Amino acid sequence: MSLFEFYDTRVLRGSRTRIVLDNGKLEEISEVPFQGAAIRALSGGAWGFITSDNLDNLSEKVEMAQRIARKIGSKDEISLAKVPAGQSINIPVKKDPRDLSLEEKVELLKEIENAARIAGISSTQAVYSEVELTTQYNSSEGLDLNSEMIRTGFMISAVAARDGIMQTSGEGRSAVAGLELFDREDPLKLARETAQTAVALLDAQVPKGGTFPVVLDQELAGVFVHEAVGHACEADIVLEGSSCLEGKMGQKIGSDLVTVLDDPSLMQNGYYPFDDEGSMSQETVLIKDGVLNAYLHSRETAGRLGGVPRNARAQGTDRPVVRMSNTYMANGDWKLEEILSELGDGVYLAGSRGGQVSTAEGVFQFNAKRGYLVKDGELTALLRDVSLSGKILEILKNVKAVGDDLKFNSGRCGKSGQLVPVSDGSPHLLIEKATVGGAG
Repeated sequence: MSLFEFYDTRVLRGSRTRIVLDNGKLEEISEVPFQGAAIRALSGGAWGFITSDNLDNLSEKVEMAQRIARKIGSKDEISLAKVPAGQSINIPVKKDPRDLSLEEKVELLKEIENAARIAGISSTQAVYSEVELTTQYNSSEGLDLNSEMIRTGFMISAVAARDGIMQTSGEGRSAVAGLELFDREDPLKLARETAQTAVALLDAQVPKGGTFPVVLDQELAGVFVHEAVGHACEADIVLEGSSCLEGKMGQKIGSDLVTVLDDPSLMQNGYYPFDDEGSMSQETVLIKDGVLNAYLHSRETAGRLGGVPRNARAQGTDRPVVRMSNTYMANGDWKLEEILSELGDGVYLAGSRGGQVSTAEGVFQFNAKRGYLVKDGELTALLRDVSLSGKILEILKNVKAVGDDLKFNSGRCGKSGQLVPVSDGSPHLLIEKATVGGAG
């Protein structure tokens, strides 16, 4: 049997800048250029993969990857789905961060950190990040693609402590953008609000655990969409037997109000013009009106399960794996006031401090930054150390109202030992019942 032969190369060039201020002290400042190549070859039914910092003689490295693949060998055919070819692109910025010196960037970061140093705050940290990246992709099928982009971001955190109680609040923003990000997001205001939240949480109540109707703000709902829904829709996880959505294609898994999408073409933090297999960035409708509609695919998983490949991503020169990009719950038509009125008495949960999810078992637990008791549709007592937990499919079916106020949050997603930039988003959600408890 003649097995399919294929190879591709990714050449990356660019620089990374990172500045960290800790309590006003410059902890880190770096500006590091980088370059590297990732070479894959499919030969003899197996993959060979190598990386190199030396960009010379890539054809020899392709041959080396082919030899590795043949040495591994396999009797099984690997079928790669056809690539919907991406396009070369140079993403312009309105304010080029390269026009600012490192010293000027440090001063900018100091302003942000100083804005968070209000009364009651015992510790602050601020981080500036900037990545300039040029990607060149070539394949044996004739693809020749290039992209150039700059990604800029910042993060601010504040700690408040009193009488043995410590509360932390933090916010971060990142985007494919230049310094216009700082005009758009108002980091000084964000820093002050972060600090004010940390101080306020010192006097907040600790919630009593139980099952309640809850409203999730855009950030926490977006984290649920990403962690609990998005990862379960990644086709490699499905093929491993580690997804609660395996075998449910075309089935009703949520309420009629639930539509979830992943779209790398949106100019959010998870944007890319083509994935790391050269596939064009396009929208994937994962759940449509409560019905499971699609998984996220690489060329190999799409070849095995059917579907369209556009979500193979890698950190730097690592091996591409199936990853999300900009994953979000589509808008409904409810106003927040209407959602709170419909809630009546319950709990409003806001922000995310991380958590854990088992896509195989279909369960999750997320820690909110803060919460509020809701009485007669009005926010009342502030809650701290509060969590949300439940079963993924039950929560999807218990979505009772979806707001009209979709908002994205930026971050990085970890999988297979790699981190890639992503955004997740959602409007406010009303969940008929969920488990609320103290966060560990």
